[in-house]
Amino acid sequence: MSKPNATGGVTVADTIIGSASSPSPPVSSAKTRKRHAMQIFEDIPRRGFGITAIASFLVMLSFWSVLSYGQLVNPIFLPTPDKVLVSLFDQLGTSVYWNHIGISVFRVMAGFALACLLAIPIGLFAGTYRYGEAFIEPPMEFIRYMPAVAFIPLIMVWAGIGEWAKILLIFIGCFFQLVLMVAADTRLVSKDLVQASFTLGASRWQVIQTVIIPAVQPRLLNTLRLMLGWAWTYLVVAELVAVNSGLGYAIMKAQRFLNTEQIFVGIIVIGLLGLISDRIFAFLNRRLYPWA
Repeated sequence: MSKPNATGGVTVADTIIGSASSPSPPVSSAKTRKRHAMQIFEDIPRRGFGITAIASFLVMLSFWSVLSYGQLVNPIFLPTPDKVLVSLFDQLGTSVYWNHIGISVFRVMAGFALACLLAIPIGLFAGTYRYGEAFIEPPMEFIRYMPAVAFIPLIMVWAGIGEWAKILLIFIGCFFQLVLMVAADTRLVSKDLVQASFTLGASRWQVIQTVIIPAVQPRLLNTLRLMLGWAWTYLVVAELVAVNSGLGYAIMKAQRFLNTEQIFVGIIVIGLLGLISDRIFAFLNRRLYPWA
């Protein structure tokens, strides 16, 4: 036990001796302490990830089932899952619906590819050079806050009401965001790599070609993956403009007749197509850049 000094306190030596003599926690119990499952930024087993992902879908399905089967919401507004499933198979059994899917996939891919074709080189330029950033990013920041839907009257004037109008709307929805995201990805390339290349005698073009572009590719593929999701969200808006085909058209047609089962089918099909495209990008990223 520590003795008080002349002032009534405890000396440093007493404290050290006291702490040395006090029992320390058993080492074995510290080692065997169970590791918490929720670790910040830590990876989890692949199986655990899959089970958790499936559980999230089951939670949504359960919530939907409780509301619909319990008739907590009018069936006209929220059909039951089994009715939507039956309607889904009915729709997929017709060639007309597959034509809707095909034309929607074409519009999304055409608008997205056009945006990538123009936005990637512009974004690389803006991310590589400060003058490029100063020239390109301010107008892009300004335009990206404008809703793409507001461009529909202009698009109809510029491109008419044909396929180009739909592709152009998806392009506008993706292009300005993609330029800024590619520029941000480019600026994350290590400056040490760039300086080392200059030290070894590389020219500016060689640095861009052999250092910056290869280094930015893994992040760029992830950015394209995210942006493709945006392209799918603009699909329904694009197919509101004077169309007679596409998933957006099928949804709007079902809405006119208050056929909520078919509305749900259209939304689910768009979600599945987006999920498939997302998984393809994730697979390519793992295969092409396993170190990233």
